[in-house]
Amino acid sequence: MIVLALDTSGPSAGVALLRDGLLCYEATVVNRLTHSVNLMPMVEEGLRCAGVTMPEVDLLAAVVGPGSFTGVRIAVAAVQAMAYALDKPCVAVNALEALALGVAESPRVVCPIRDARVQQVYGAAFMHGERLMDDAALKVAEYLKVIEPMGEQFLFIGDGVSPCRQMIEETLGSRASFAPPHLNLLRPGAAALIAGSDRAVHLAPDDLKPLYLRQPQAEREREKQHG
Repeated sequence: MIVLALDTSGPSAGVALLRDGLLCYEATVVNRLTHSVNLMPMVEEGLRCAGVTMPEVDLLAAVVGPGSFTGVRIAVAAVQAMAYALDKPCVAVNALEALALGVAESPRVVCPIRDARVQQVYGAAFMHGERLMDDAALKVAEYLKVIEPMGEQFLFIGDGVSPCRQMIEETLGSRASFAPPHLNLLRPGAAALIAGSDRAVHLAPDDLKPLYLRQPQAEREREKQHG
């Protein structure tokens, strides 16, 4: 089985190809170009380098969030279009699960966090590959209060680490550790592995939806203006 996975949910754009459980292509790009400009050339390059044609792809996956409202839509729309054209199934990959999979097995509570702006994070918690909490959009202090009883040592990963690191260190002290900076970008290979696993749910293109934990800012502002 060949899996093509796309990610535009955060600061990086990513493409990965998985063939029979083995990663045969992975690329992550961080540059000044938008994800909408980067993504399809990356897909074409990935297929060419892996020696795969689009009709040979069996399964298409998109990281559906939580993450950037606009960014998430780019990968979802691209996967929907390709799935329609190829008559192939889709898989929705959770961004926080993919981030957590990007670190080695750890005795610590793995805490993937994404920057949700306005002093909030999209966060979850995992230990030994099992979820300890559902995805949530919370103020940083609230998130730390939720996870603190879950263990003694915590490993933070994700693009939310940099803006929140000082508060995390002040709250948890030596109980907090941080993944190396290069791991804070979501690995598309991890998304492909999740999509190709036995637990993945195959969806029709119409059923592939972005995962939003809160309303877009425009909708929040409109509700505020209208009470």
